[in-house]
Amino acid sequence: MPAPFYDQADRTVNQQSNASVVSAEKPSGAGRPGERPVVARRLMFRGLARHLMGGAAIVEFAIVALVVGRCLVVPTRSVIIGYWLGLGVAALTIFALGAMGLYNLRQRVQFEGVIIRVFAAATGVLALSVLLEWLFIESRPSPVVFVLPFSLTFMALVGSRFLLAVLLNWSALKRRVLVYGAGRRALAVGGLRRRSDRRGFVLLGFVPAEGAPVTVPAAQQLDLDVGLTEFCAINAVDEIVVAIDERRAGLPIAELLECRLRGIIVRDVVDFLEAETGRVTIPIVTPSWFLFSKGFDQALLRKVARRIFDVTASAVLLVLSLPVVLAAVVAIKIEEGVGAPIFYRQRRVGLAGRVFDVFKLRTMRVDAEREGRAVWATINDRRVTRVGALLRRSRIDELPQLFNVLIGDMSVVGPRPERPEFVERLSQAIPYYSERHIVKPGITGWAQVSYPYGASDADSLEKLQYDLYYIKHNSLGFDLSVLMQTIEVVLFGQGSR
Repeated sequence: MPAPFYDQADRTVNQQSNASVVSAEKPSGAGRPGERPVVARRLMFRGLARHLMGGAAIVEFAIVALVVGRCLVVPTRSVIIGYWLGLGVAALTIFALGAMGLYNLRQRVQFEGVIIRVFAAATGVLALSVLLEWLFIESRPSPVVFVLPFSLTFMALVGSRFLLAVLLNWSALKRRVLVYGAGRRALAVGGLRRRSDRRGFVLLGFVPAEGAPVTVPAAQQLDLDVGLTEFCAINAVDEIVVAIDERRAGLPIAELLECRLRGIIVRDVVDFLEAETGRVTIPIVTPSWFLFSKGFDQALLRKVARRIFDVTASAVLLVLSLPVVLAAVVAIKIEEGVGAPIFYRQRRVGLAGRVFDVFKLRTMRVDAEREGRAVWATINDRRVTRVGALLRRSRIDELPQLFNVLIGDMSVVGPRPERPEFVERLSQAIPYYSERHIVKPGITGWAQVSYPYGASDADSLEKLQYDLYYIKHNSLGFDLSVLMQTIEVVLFGQGSR
């Protein structure tokens, strides 16, 4: 399978990283103590890769506003109206691109997928623009006038995406990271297989801690011929990740402090992995991390704001989705007969471990669990009906859960509610699994948009890591971001079974 579009230059980046490691093992030209050699000075803009998505949104907003506004000046016979329309179309375009996941730094689609998403976003904005033009502009110019702005906007966005891909893979914009430690915790950094998880940094290597066990391959280890501070100066290190298995094993406090005071970031491996991957790496997390880590805000104001958001969003979506639900009901009746049940209830575990009934459109046969035990859905599950397969792929079967949100059992955004049978077993098998119940479960969530459908203990562990990240960083802004990304999941059928 070809590499994702945003990772086409990854091989070059790895070669540059390897070259850095080779030069690091044999430092030269250190100069006077405390002075960095000119050839190894850090570039002022290194580390900006993580901010490129925000910059891309600003640039693309300006491009769309100028192109569309200029094209609409003549048909609207007004410079003011033309450019106001341009600003409106630009805002809709940025929202649509965000909904397609194109402002997600961890996006892993190939170039063809980027083009498809840009085209889908631009087409949706074009249709909405034509509708708004007919509703609010008295002159009502022909919809044909939007063809030129649409074409120019589409080409400009594809071009900006290509440029963004090049910049994301430019090593000068990546942080140069050194890992102190070469044991089990350090191995979690070297084990990052997704290129999207390594997009923001170049890994120079691992420095084994004195007296600590070593599990990192020898080829990735660095044997320092100079002190840690001088090594970082010579090799332009931007960040040191502390990843030793036991803090008692020779942590060079004085040198780490010196590096920190010189502007080099020093972070614990769990915090580093959390920031780069968008999940909490459970295998290396300790209880003390939960105690002293920032986040996990469950203040009263946050709970009140969440409830207001849930009630408002669920009420609006219930009204808007009613025609879709009615169409699904008709389809179920046509396939299975007039007497076939439409909805079904299923016991799920919610806030603080409380069990409640979740409502869904029925997508499986009535005797789907005739053996009397809970079973995860699988790929191409034979229990799923033909209409049910379509409902599951489009997530329409989840719409009745808006009623659960309205009555307070669930939130719009949160961890996926699981069945009591699964929760009891997974709580014994996976550390911290019960912690996901400190917030209400959601119809959609960070785990749902970040990881495919899970049907095993391993999948449950992966999704729990995303759930804990969401619980730690939960906010109204995060909820809105997840809702936007859910549109991409629904349109492209990601993670459905």
